[in-house]
Amino acid sequence: MNQHSELKKKKKKLKKKKSQLPFRLNILFVTVFLIFSLLIVQLGIVQILNGEEAQRQINQTENTPSEKPVPRGKMYDSNLDLILDNEAVKSITYTPPKNGDNAKDRLKLAEKLAKYVTIIKDENELEKKIRERDKKEYWYLQNPDMIAERLTDEEKTLDSGDKYQVELDKITEEDLEQIEWTPELLNMIAIKKELDSAFELSPHVIVNEGLTDEEYAQVAEHLYELQGINAVIDWERQKLYDETLSSFFGNLTSSDEGIPRENSEFYLTNGYTWNDRVGTSGLEQEYEHVLRGRKEKVQYTTTTNGDVINSDVVVEGQRGKDLILTIDMEYQAEVDKIVKEELRKAINNPGSNNGYLQDALAVVMDPQTGDILALSGFRYDKEEQEYLNQAYRTIYDSHEPGSSIKGATVLAGYQEGVIDIGTILDESAIKIKSTPRFASYSYLGRSNSDLEALQKSSNVYMGRIAIKIAGATYREGEILHNFDYAAFDLMRNYFSQFGLGVKTGVDLPFEATGLTGINPDQGKLLYMAIGQYDTYTTLQLAQYVSTIANDGYRMKPRLVKEIREPGGGDGTPGELIRSINPEVLNRVDMDDKYIERVQTGFRRVVTSGTASGQWSGFPYEVAAKTGTAEKPKYEDGKQVAYTENLSLVGYSPLEEPEVAFAVIVPENGTGDNRHQVHHAIGKRIIETYYEFKNKTDKSKE
Repeated sequence: MNQHSELKKKKKKLKKKKSQLPFRLNILFVTVFLIFSLLIVQLGIVQILNGEEAQRQINQTENTPSEKPVPRGKMYDSNLDLILDNEAVKSITYTPPKNGDNAKDRLKLAEKLAKYVTIIKDENELEKKIRERDKKEYWYLQNPDMIAERLTDEEKTLDSGDKYQVELDKITEEDLEQIEWTPELLNMIAIKKELDSAFELSPHVIVNEGLTDEEYAQVAEHLYELQGINAVIDWERQKLYDETLSSFFGNLTSSDEGIPRENSEFYLTNGYTWNDRVGTSGLEQEYEHVLRGRKEKVQYTTTTNGDVINSDVVVEGQRGKDLILTIDMEYQAEVDKIVKEELRKAINNPGSNNGYLQDALAVVMDPQTGDILALSGFRYDKEEQEYLNQAYRTIYDSHEPGSSIKGATVLAGYQEGVIDIGTILDESAIKIKSTPRFASYSYLGRSNSDLEALQKSSNVYMGRIAIKIAGATYREGEILHNFDYAAFDLMRNYFSQFGLGVKTGVDLPFEATGLTGINPDQGKLLYMAIGQYDTYTTLQLAQYVSTIANDGYRMKPRLVKEIREPGGGDGTPGELIRSINPEVLNRVDMDDKYIERVQTGFRRVVTSGTASGQWSGFPYEVAAKTGTAEKPKYEDGKQVAYTENLSLVGYSPLEEPEVAFAVIVPENGTGDNRHQVHHAIGKRIIETYYEFKNKTDKSKE
């Protein structure tokens, strides 16, 4: 009985335990269900409400790109001698994160960076750089709550920009006096200003000039705590021939300037970033696409604290490609010396020094290829009493050249059928009603032929050609009857075939085309025919005489003849990529016999004409044409002085000419006793050319 009772109790107890087990399991299941539900809800919140921010954090910490600058392409002269190199410059840069940062973050970064680098060493300069506004902005970041209390309810509703300006205005001098503006603090503020100037994902140079090796090393060592900061090598141009030809190399923007803002869309769509340096003039601008190179792109993986944990080079950097110029820098330097010396002689000569003479300009070309052999120009600075190398004036400044363009006038006359080979015209002075008497510089006889007109430089012969081209009838003392004003455009059209009054096509980003004369009247056409109405550049004159020398073929002037791969470390260029072949722009629309006739006339100028006295006994064959343009000087509408532009164009030798030149010396006084600077420059240019040619030929033997 007792056993039965005991067994019954055990069964009852076991049944009770079994009934408790499902209850506990249910509690466990409910608990797990609630936990998973909370996780799902939290995931939904992250995805829906904070998904964008979470993705931003992922992007920032896992994919941080950076670009490192590479050296630009180098430039070499025609002998493959290096003339423009790169010099390594240590730089500290800052690249803002993808989605930007805020002022407080930049202030903290500036505080860290200021421990390692001083960006302005001169305390006086540092104080000048930090304006009152900069101090107010610093004070504002330190006291935002205090500023907020000073705003009225209306001011609190302003747009962010207007509100920020009001907040700064609320900061008083007394507020600023509470802070001790030590050089260390000012340096930190100067660093923050540079950080503020950076563009998103675009490296901005914080400091390079004056950066010491120790500072560079300190920053490089602590990059792990300086998020966005990098210690890199930048590059500056190094001119190996000082000022020789330097104005044609061109300039680059600074690291602070970056790409030109007015053309930012063009540069950004072509892979540039805001702070990239680009060419802004000369060959640097013209061949920017060749010289720029390809920046190295590095992908960094960082932690959320900004520590770099991995980096991969995704695009290999490559230095820009090299340019081979048409110019022998030694010959260029000699031409510079010639122009400078002869200008000095002219200024020191009493017959030339009229108070206006300042410039002498010269261009030397190969008439058969268009290769520019030298571009030289000097200006005398009267205040500093020094001679400035301003070769750029050969393509930017234009002047009335005088009679040197008479070859184009004669050729226009031939082509229009108003004269022919051997045509003789009356040399008597021309007197048009209400127009000054038009005559040659002296009495040249009763009449002249076309050859004699070039040889003696007859103004009247050219004037009569102009009258005939205009279809007019001349009677002394009367107006020109039936005068067609379209003759101005017709004459300019002929001149343009030689490069006068139009772009020469030189491989530079800008060149002047000269000015057309104003207030055209019947008499002005005659002056246009003798080079005293429109103005032309020295390069245009060189192209003009080269076209005559080259049997009527106008060649495109060029400074660059080859593009090459980057060379090695030995200073030599790499393999040839592309040759820039000589280019014929046009063939003058005239019969060969007429071109040959003018060539003969130019030769007579030197042997028995207006230049024979200066070139007598010259050892080399030369054909040339002189020019003198009258230049009255006015003050308050009244003529106060009288001076002349001197010009000379020529080429050598007569058959298959190799060298052509043009010289302009503006406002070089008057009279026969002055220094004949244009002839002196021309003769020395040719002599020096053959000296270099003979030296080169001997070296090849």
